[in-house]
Amino acid sequence: MLTVTNLSVSYGAINAVDGVSFAVPAGAIVTLIGGNGAGKTTTLRALSGLLRARGGSVTFDSADITRLPPHEIVACGLGHVPEGRMIFANLTVDENLAMGAYLQRDRQRIAESRDYVFGIFPRLAERLRQSAGTLSGGEQQMLAIGRALMGRPKFLMLDEPSLGLAPRLVGTIFDQIQEINRSHGLTILLVEQNARLALEVSSHAHVLETGRIVISGPSTELRTDPRLKTAYLG
Repeated sequence: MLTVTNLSVSYGAINAVDGVSFAVPAGAIVTLIGGNGAGKTTTLRALSGLLRARGGSVTFDSADITRLPPHEIVACGLGHVPEGRMIFANLTVDENLAMGAYLQRDRQRIAESRDYVFGIFPRLAERLRQSAGTLSGGEQQMLAIGRALMGRPKFLMLDEPSLGLAPRLVGTIFDQIQEINRSHGLTILLVEQNARLALEVSSHAHVLETGRIVISGPSTELRTDPRLKTAYLG
């Protein structure tokens, strides 16, 4: 569904992503692993059009989206849950979800999307009129994912969904990510510093270091790879 070829992104003279290539098959969960500054978030931001690629190409669902603006990429079916959640803190839960559906025009489909989100995250239905900024960290992460799902994406990018969450909530969030993949057939590209957890839920993984992919393979194999065990798995 997604093919990234020789993607490069720069911040001035600094090459944050340098010739990255990988593919994500339809229906899969694929993860990008790496430490701080490895280029994971920059890669996702380039894929969703928030950063302009210096070189390379991105093909999504057989269409070249490399130079498209973000709102057109969303319209193609690619959703992005950013690092740090980036919810609209001064809006209610209901209003945040409505923002996620801003490209949708069919009221019935919007209502179906809301019901689907509430089925996965029932706590959001309980907090519907509550200001999003008053939610707990776990609830805000649920809202960020729910907001993206309101756009009815075919492909979902998740950037550090476990960041800042209590361990018991991390398990809940990742259970729901797997459920979204299984029940909705949603293809997922996951960026996650918790390498052990990322390898448990994904089928394939790529390890980024200083803007380049240095290791790739099936997640089951990488779990026992001595290079990963030393650097990321402890």
